[in-house]
Amino acid sequence: MKLTHSISKNSFLLGCFALITAGLLASVNQVTKGPIAEAERAAAQKALLEILPPHTHDNQLLDDTLALTDAWQKQLNSNADANIHLARQNGQVVAAIIPVTAPDGYSGNIKMIVGVNRDLTIAGVRVLTHSETPGLGDKVELKKSNWILSFNGKTLSNTRWQVKKDGGDFDQFTGATITPRAVVKQTKRALAFAKENYSVLFSDAGGKHDN
Repeated sequence: MKLTHSISKNSFLLGCFALITAGLLASVNQVTKGPIAEAERAAAQKALLEILPPHTHDNQLLDDTLALTDAWQKQLNSNADANIHLARQNGQVVAAIIPVTAPDGYSGNIKMIVGVNRDLTIAGVRVLTHSETPGLGDKVELKKSNWILSFNGKTLSNTRWQVKKDGGDFDQFTGATITPRAVVKQTKRALAFAKENYSVLFSDAGGKHDN
């Protein structure tokens, strides 16, 4: 009888402890959810504004978006939660920032955003996340090298869209060709996507497309 009583008491205490722990975790999650979301929003805005600084538009880039259709997700190799961001001046769409993922990096996916101006020139490219080799492939990051700036102003027609090793216009990195090759390829894909979907992306009504 004493053993049964002891087991029941321990079970009760463990149950109470589990409930208290769950309550504390839920409280912490609620407290931290806001700051985390705010930090993520700030980071996203920083990346967008690196490509299209405030003087280039008069709208809120984070809030002026086009959702990706299923077909667009496949074309860009992007997730359903990614959006195209539109930049406007006096209501006119002057640029679009397109999310795209290069699947063929040396160490896997390279998530990027590609800014395309209304005249179909590249406004800028930024790598958001990657797992490339430190000191080699990570030179796709602006903080590691200026290589990513070599896309600025490029068009489909005025550029040989390969690394120089393959006969193109873009430098490869010493000891790392796969990474820049993947970024070049996917940047071109984003630019081709913008040309193909020009009437939707640069419609001043914005936000309307066929699913």
